[in-house]
Amino acid sequence: MGNREVVGILKGYDQLMNLVLDETVETVTLEELTTTQKPRVRNLGRVVVRSTMLYEINPAEGVTSIDSPFTEVVPGVSVPTGPGSSVPA
Repeated sequence: MGNREVVGILKGYDQLMNLVLDETVETVTLEELTTTQKPRVRNLGRVVVRSTMLYEINPAEGVTSIDSPFTEVVPGVSVPTGPGSSVPA
């Protein structure tokens, strides 16, 4: 077996989360890769990925990690509770 990664440009999707990817490249890496082996790379072009085959979707670039503004408690600031809020009373 091995690990399979598919990278492409998202062109569309439907209500079942089937994806249409363009300029798609598939990389297959063997679990026990020796020093002489390299991952297998194939250019696939435009593909349809069935939602049942999706494990994870991530952007390839343009993502910046930020600190969560909700990790600190600020004195004097209360969090709303009760009906209409996401925190039960």
